[in-house]
Amino acid sequence: MTSHSAPAPAPAPASGARQAQKRASRRALLDAALGLLEGQNLSGLGVREVTRAAGLSPAGFYRHFADLAELGVVLVEESLANLHVMVRAVFAGSGEAELLIDRSVEVIAAHVAEHPAYIRFLARERHGGVKPVRDAVAAELARFAEELAGLLAVQPDTADWSAADRRMLAELYVDRMVSTALALVEADAGERVAIARTARTQLRLINLGSRHWKAS
Repeated sequence: MTSHSAPAPAPAPASGARQAQKRASRRALLDAALGLLEGQNLSGLGVREVTRAAGLSPAGFYRHFADLAELGVVLVEESLANLHVMVRAVFAGSGEAELLIDRSVEVIAAHVAEHPAYIRFLARERHGGVKPVRDAVAAELARFAEELAGLLAVQPDTADWSAADRRMLAELYVDRMVSTALALVEADAGERVAIARTARTQLRLINLGSRHWKAS
């Protein structure tokens, strides 16, 4: 008589509800930290403050992040991700340089209006006391400049430039864009108009200089 062992039970499928809860908890921690950072630097924030604001236990924090610096790095990535996409779309489009500049300033202003807490976070932490977060801001801005340099490679005025010169120009543009965003976030309506006008002038000046640039 042949014995038949019972078939091994199929592995339980991953619980969709559990994964959704995990994502929700992580999001709650990020949102709670971002809200608390409206009024203080990351270096002064505690895990208990964040978990209390998120409605979670301190132990729950460490299921998602090793420490607050790791959480801060994620906030840096989120802070600049949408702006990368929006500005890339502008510079990937066609049109005269001045039109691209006008569109980029409009994009920056819209991003600041929609995500002021993220921009304030960047303003505080770009030169703040948490080194991994400072490094993450620098790395994201460098990546932003690298993406923009790639787009400048197909623009008629800069297509025949060296990669190093395109990167230098891209860094000038990124620096002005980020400085404009940081200035806009704390400005009132009248000040925002003046800041946007100044940004357009500065970007046009950079563009004008680039047209007459000769690599040394």
